[in-house]
Amino acid sequence: MNGVATASPTPARVARAAVLALHDELALAPKPGLVSFENSGSHTDMDAQTFMRSLRALRHYFHHVAAAGAAGAGFGTLEALGIAAERRMLAATSGVNTHRGAIFLLGLMCAGLGATGAGPSAARLRDTVARRWGDALAARCGRPSLSHGRLAARRHGLRSANDEAAAGFPTLFDVAWPAHCHARAFGLDDRATRLHVFFHTMATLDDTNLVHRGGLAGLRDAQRAARGFVDAGGAMHPDAVPRARAIHEAFVARRLSPGGSADVLATVCLLERAGVR
Repeated sequence: MNGVATASPTPARVARAAVLALHDELALAPKPGLVSFENSGSHTDMDAQTFMRSLRALRHYFHHVAAAGAAGAGFGTLEALGIAAERRMLAATSGVNTHRGAIFLLGLMCAGLGATGAGPSAARLRDTVARRWGDALAARCGRPSLSHGRLAARRHGLRSANDEAAAGFPTLFDVAWPAHCHARAFGLDDRATRLHVFFHTMATLDDTNLVHRGGLAGLRDAQRAARGFVDAGGAMHPDAVPRARAIHEAFVARRLSPGGSADVLATVCLLERAGVR
């Protein structure tokens, strides 16, 4: 578990863990439909260097939001920090949305890590975020929004990123993190563990990025492909990498991009690097 923090997660350490976690996610390949250092996946408007510019632009945001969590800030403060971070991201990428979902999800977890102190359990971190900002997250679900994700979720009766947050992050804490712990207990290395987490997440998450690009059929097809990968043993299968690569190529052919699953993977990497148990 390279890079896992063992000291108290000060805002500086949390921020460093968050930036490294985004790099962990970017570096994973094959990662169906998504940008990596190998290729740009289903995207023609961004590549790995676009993501590198973005994550460098976000490093101060993660520090500030962790410090805000440690100081007991309300959700309005966290939201304002996130909006400012989005502006810096877009300025760094010439208007390309690389990390909007990560700003929301990793930002909340950074704030929660700032509030909980050293090496919290996943259950304690989840409870802290819910107690401090759960009501505001629930209220946020009722706001009007023109985002592609929210519109797709409402149109098809899916759970958006906001709904996931208001429900206590079930995909993160009930699916992705247990898959991570199982993979580590089995002895998988970093790459295999992250591949295992990614496919478990994609099999479950209502990833509205997939709906935006491929309609509801695109989401369901991606979930079926991921479930097939998981049911065959996930990253523990001896042919896991070539099987993942074949799925990647199929996604690229259809321009499918499970960006929400990538955000969850990056968050799992953050939790590991921050010493969450």
